[in-house]
Amino acid sequence: MQVDWGLPPIEPAQVGVGLLVLLGAYVLGRVLEVVLRPYWRWRGRSPSFATVFAMLTKWLVTLIGFGAGLTIAFPSVRPVDVLGGLGVISIAAGIAFQQVLGNLFAGVILLVREPFRGGDQVAIGDVRGTVMSINLRETIVRTFDGRRVVIPNSVVHDGVVTVQTGYEQVRTAVVVGVAYDADLEQAREVALAAMDGLSAVAEEPPPEALVTQLGPSTIDLELRFWSGARQLETLEARSQVITAVVAAYTAHDIAMPAEIRVLESSASLERALGHLGTDGGSGSATTG
Repeated sequence: MQVDWGLPPIEPAQVGVGLLVLLGAYVLGRVLEVVLRPYWRWRGRSPSFATVFAMLTKWLVTLIGFGAGLTIAFPSVRPVDVLGGLGVISIAAGIAFQQVLGNLFAGVILLVREPFRGGDQVAIGDVRGTVMSINLRETIVRTFDGRRVVIPNSVVHDGVVTVQTGYEQVRTAVVVGVAYDADLEQAREVALAAMDGLSAVAEEPPPEALVTQLGPSTIDLELRFWSGARQLETLEARSQVITAVVAAYTAHDIAMPAEIRVLESSASLERALGHLGTDGGSGSATTG
């Protein structure tokens, strides 16, 4: 006895055509993925942008092909019904995976706007390092000490991001203190001459030496100089400047005294010291 399920008859030919449409859409999506990735790189977009959006194009074409193939294989299934079912599923998924979808949308915005790219050196909160890649869910950062940090895109999008390599050069400052009896103009000229010609220090804009503060034991000069933006370049420039200026000040007998710290004793400390003095005196008398 044959059971009638109330379903329309299924034509094998239509099912075959629907499968061919789906297969063709998948192949077309793969071809577009292969073609669009180098095309977007040629247009100057980042590798992360090219990879992610080429993949999204592939899956979009495949999804359209799936809907078309389903409609051809089963004519009773209308595209409106398929879209309605997808709408219900998307609403349920949005409620269940709010955080995941938030990261996905944040990833799309980061990839489209490109406030930074793979290879840029950034500071995101307490994380400082080189951006390795940006995908739909997270941003991968390799810290300067070699650790791999995975940061959700929603955190990156909503937080403050400092792009160290956003420009070709950055300015660094080193503070050096000279004695109060030093010739300040000579100290400035010697520091500028010491910074001139250093390989890691940029010629333009030129270095500066500014008197900035009167300290307890020194007059502070702030040495400002520009260098390459990458972390290693700034550290190398800083090292060269400190070494050159210290050597120049030593050669010109410009004193750099140590900082003097003034400690004010409290009443409890004075009482404790008084007890120690009394105990020490009685002990000394006994010994004598």
